[in-house]
Amino acid sequence: MKTLSMTSLLSGLALLAAPAAFASSTTSIPAFEASISTAQGPNSPGGTAIVRSELRAALEAFIYDTGPQGVDSTERAYLTTRLNDTPFQQSLTGTAAKYFADFHELNDATFTSYPLYQGSVAGTAASLFGATGPLAANADIREGYIPNGQGIANQATLGTAFTTYFEPPVGPFQPITVKELIERLATIPIKGSTPTVDEVEGAVAYITQISRNSNRLYAADWTCRRCSFSPWNTRGYVIAAVSTDRRFVRMVSVWTADYGND
Repeated sequence: MKTLSMTSLLSGLALLAAPAAFASSTTSIPAFEASISTAQGPNSPGGTAIVRSELRAALEAFIYDTGPQGVDSTERAYLTTRLNDTPFQQSLTGTAAKYFADFHELNDATFTSYPLYQGSVAGTAASLFGATGPLAANADIREGYIPNGQGIANQATLGTAFTTYFEPPVGPFQPITVKELIERLATIPIKGSTPTVDEVEGAVAYITQISRNSNRLYAADWTCRRCSFSPWNTRGYVIAAVSTDRRFVRMVSVWTADYGND
């Protein structure tokens, strides 16, 4: 995944360039409120408490209202009100409250990305993970800084950097836990094969070197039609680990499948 296709670059940048024109708070906010009401209903897994999985599904209303364009300023203002709403926050479990805060931080309604350079790392994925297997064989790793004083890693910055340096258009990044990182790395088949335990453990250690002190881990899915690195249509996912100051980002993109060449 080293060569940049102009078609894929432009389509990815267009996805992130003008989200405010497409996002619709008139639908996303009511959809979120309806999901929260359901999450506090008698048939909810957490009862009146809102668990992390319920909150995550509810918050997707803001990034998938009319496509993955991102949170606009009206939606951001609403989320800020909810972040400061004590009764609402008390209705969330601890992990749900953490997810809400992480989602709010990442989706800051800034649609111009900050300059995040991503350069290829020294060494192969197998050497960095300390093991060979399908995960290491299909992982592309890059990392780099936002220059001091020129911004922080947010939704627009991560999305633009990925499309610029890896090529495929990418969906919205969402916060994940270390447990969810392990599950994703270990359970998603890679071109029909299962990653080995050793390479998953090595990948987790390598990725969380960056996020260990910040608890900032994000994941997104990507698809690419006729990208330069394959004659096939391809798909995969990317993990972004972000440092405490939100300036250094390590990205690991994993190519999981080919799905035709139409």
